[in-house]
Amino acid sequence: MPSIRLSRRIVLLALLASACGKADEAKTSTPATTGSASAPAAAEKSGEQLAVRIGYQKIGSPFLLKERSEPLVKALADKGAKVEWIEFQAGPPILEAMRAGAVDIGYVGETPPVFAQAGGVPFVYVASDAPAPKSEAVLVRKDSPIKTVADLKGKRVALNRGSNVHYLLNEVLESAKLALTDIEVTFLAPADARSAFDTGKVDAWVIWDPFQAAAEIAGARILRDGEGLVQNRFFYVARRTFAEEHPELVRVVLKEFATLSDWAGTHPEEAAQLLAKSSGIAYEALLTAEKRHTYGLKAITPEIVAQQQEIADTFSKLQVIPKSIKIADAVPPSPLYGDAR
Repeated sequence: MPSIRLSRRIVLLALLASACGKADEAKTSTPATTGSASAPAAAEKSGEQLAVRIGYQKIGSPFLLKERSEPLVKALADKGAKVEWIEFQAGPPILEAMRAGAVDIGYVGETPPVFAQAGGVPFVYVASDAPAPKSEAVLVRKDSPIKTVADLKGKRVALNRGSNVHYLLNEVLESAKLALTDIEVTFLAPADARSAFDTGKVDAWVIWDPFQAAAEIAGARILRDGEGLVQNRFFYVARRTFAEEHPELVRVVLKEFATLSDWAGTHPEEAAQLLAKSSGIAYEALLTAEKRHTYGLKAITPEIVAQQQEIADTFSKLQVIPKSIKIADAVPPSPLYGDAR
């Protein structure tokens, strides 16, 4: 059985590997100078437009905002700034790019920031999406003899290590008085996990939308979703120095994200069509995911901080992060969006 208790050395090596691989993960047409932490200040001194560099993936709110970016472009221009988009394959490399000073604002799930903070990445939480607990689940095949969570004991379960579903699986197992040590955990990226799931190499798969929706359409059965167990939030994060020096630009970007979120909540078909064109994921799966996603930007409240702290404490207990952290240390002293009381 693979060990789930990672040593400090292994975790640090993984973080280093992620940092070294960020150049391969990111696809960007921005000039090399934007990779420097001092680039924004240099731009201001030279009289150039300040670039707000947003890290995005081919699915999710930032991609939709990129496709409907005219209002954002105008709003930033009014502040003497412009937007640059940098594409990534996943959330963790976005945060690693913040460490290098190459990204100013990003959009990531609830667990990558925990790993990033434990690894010393200088970022702050600036807003969040509403919870979406039904947008991640433990799946089994349609004809699987596994009927309850208790039936997972001794079974092979695939998931993406350190992701939101890593936390979900822990909570699902605890609800049935099981632990991660009671199952055989196989750490696989979504594409590899889907193959292992379809071919019977694993008995269950813990995954998020839209991959979850695609598997359901293909016949997978939900054993347990996150309802009543986890929040499954997405967070808007900013490079700490950028947020401190340019809070007004962060607010401009978040305002446009809020408008985009309101639009996507009432236009799931159009949003799914835009995402399908870029991601290669079937429109039907994306539409299912969009319809069960929840919309509306939220301020970073004490309640949200406490919920993130629970995740951090769980990962610290499981020894999958190298040290204990305080989520409040990654929250700006003054809210950059909404009422955080």
